[in-house]
Amino acid sequence: MKLSTRSRYATRMVLDIALHGPDNPVSVLDIAQRRGLPVKYLEKLIKPLRDEGIVEGKRGPGGGHVLAKPAEEITVGQIVRILEGDLLTDCSGEDEDCTNADHCLTRMIWARATQAMFRELDSVTFADLAAEARRLENHGLPCC
Repeated sequence: MKLSTRSRYATRMVLDIALHGPDNPVSVLDIAQRRGLPVKYLEKLIKPLRDEGIVEGKRGPGGGHVLAKPAEEITVGQIVRILEGDLLTDCSGEDEDCTNADHCLTRMIWARATQAMFRELDSVTFADLAAEARRLENHGLPCC
């Protein structure tokens, strides 16, 4: 399975906000410059994250984005679900989505793989990632 650039970039963006924005809003331009990501792409990704209550925008001078809730309450799994949906493949969804659901031998594999992937992604919070990023930075290593 390969996650799209949307999920990977959004995860890096939320991590950047967790690291730099607890007290000050973080601009998309600053995130793009720090992470080496395209501004236009990040601007497209921030909207679904706002709509789903992950980040909120602050207007005015010094405006930007902050986390809408504590980093301990936001998981990587949430970000992936927002940007990718909650299935690895259409085959692991509802029965009416698949004409072969009642006799498909591989359907259970895709459903179990989806569950395992999200179990892992849901076990990692942005507080966890921020702590590890700070540890790396203390050793002179970039985080992402």
